[in-house]
Amino acid sequence: MIGSLRGMVASVDAGSVLIDVHGVGFEVHMPGSELSALRPHHEVTLYTYLAVSQDAISLYGFTSKAAKSLFLQLQKVSGVGPKAALSLLSTLPAEPLLKAISQQDVAALTKAPGIGKKGAQKIILELSGKMASMDLQGNGASQNQVKPHVSEITQGLVSLGWQQRDAEEAVAFICSQQGYEEDVPREDVSKVLRQALAYLGKGN
Repeated sequence: MIGSLRGMVASVDAGSVLIDVHGVGFEVHMPGSELSALRPHHEVTLYTYLAVSQDAISLYGFTSKAAKSLFLQLQKVSGVGPKAALSLLSTLPAEPLLKAISQQDVAALTKAPGIGKKGAQKIILELSGKMASMDLQGNGASQNQVKPHVSEITQGLVSLGWQQRDAEEAVAFICSQQGYEEDVPREDVSKVLRQALAYLGKGN
């Protein structure tokens, strides 16, 4: 199984990205919210899942382990396959999706193409009780999933060409220096982004 890819973004389409890995192009299906942050000619690391069916072999990718883990958790619900899980994550990124499930918000889930009322109710029924213990990172829930502005800043750095791990470390350092124990206030997002860029530019 292809668990991750690291390469150059060759092109971005409506529902997928082409990643050039040492001359080999991998077409990777991704949530729209993550695709919009990718830029051609920037290096990126994607956490991937290879789906094999009778009709096709498809590769799905995510810029964080948390999103990939949630994608896999969704597929444990009977009747939810890779396409439906991707549709959900394209309509509701990880943090809002978790919130919708925990709050039993059927209306929010049915906004995703291909997800009807019965499907949404099944997702809530099978996953809502697992929200507290769901391991989104493989080693504990992602801090960025409960800090949307931190996640926004991190993904902004990734879109500028920095690696996910470096971006997360830079943002965590700046938040620690500034005393942001919870999420970064909306009005400080631009300031933290500039400080994180300066930190990364120094090679720390």
